[in-house]
Amino acid sequence: MVSFIDAHRAEHGVEPICKVLPIAPSTYHDHLAKRAEPARRSARAKRDAALRPEIHRVFDENWQVYGVRKVWRQLGREGITVARCTVARLMKDMGLQGIIRGKPHRTTVPDKKAPCPLDKVNRQFRVSAPNRLWVSDFTYVATWKGFAYVAFVIDAYARRIVGWRVSTSAHAGFVLDALEQAVHARRPAKGMGLVHHSDRGSQYLSIKYSERLGEAGIEPSVGSVGDSYDNALAETINGLFKAEVIHRRGPWRSFEAVEYATLEWVDWFNTRRLLEPIGNIPPAEAEEEYYAALEADAVAA
Repeated sequence: MVSFIDAHRAEHGVEPICKVLPIAPSTYHDHLAKRAEPARRSARAKRDAALRPEIHRVFDENWQVYGVRKVWRQLGREGITVARCTVARLMKDMGLQGIIRGKPHRTTVPDKKAPCPLDKVNRQFRVSAPNRLWVSDFTYVATWKGFAYVAFVIDAYARRIVGWRVSTSAHAGFVLDALEQAVHARRPAKGMGLVHHSDRGSQYLSIKYSERLGEAGIEPSVGSVGDSYDNALAETINGLFKAEVIHRRGPWRSFEAVEYATLEWVDWFNTRRLLEPIGNIPPAEAEEEYYAALEADAVAA
């Protein structure tokens, strides 16, 4: 209401406007006085003024996808103590809203004739350490020049993306490229019991993909039922990717634009994005804490 009066006072005057609006002229003039002399503002108003830029900064630094809960969590990680309801009130006042995920789309087409490995996961995606379970899936992105396909390999322990690839076609080779990146980055030791889980998509059941898993000493696992719940963790990451990058920043002109945006998002996701299932910390930090605890136990022993 104050901003409305500011915009129309020269044309109509303050008092006539206040007669129409539910605000007294004295209230408006008091607001002007406090705006001119910030020291006269209430403690709450002063606190709000200090919090607004911090909230906006956290929102902007995290791809403008964080909602109230994650903005509040990030402020707490930075030592800024504030009530969650206050963050909600100020974000609403500033018109800031987090991304809302939509319904996931089905991408892989099951090959019912191809022989499938057993389901070694059975929808249990919690593991005790990194490099115990990897999950893989891919999704598609419409561009002005056709579809781009994005494959991810995720370590289930901290939900860290350990391999990814963008391709102009959904051939088996591009999911194999994502697997190669994961193997190169993590270098899992043979015989450690690492399981690779995917859905029944023909790309993941190809001979070359299966052979590469065997060469790396990784045990294959494929969902037994063939619905989204059999690979729910990978579906979740795909959903976040589509909501936080593809739907928010489109339309996409080219394959190269999708590839570069994916590169940026994966780096942010792994090193800075807060994930509630792992304690509202980034995946890289969760893994660092795991290895630090191992080292501390070794020293104590």
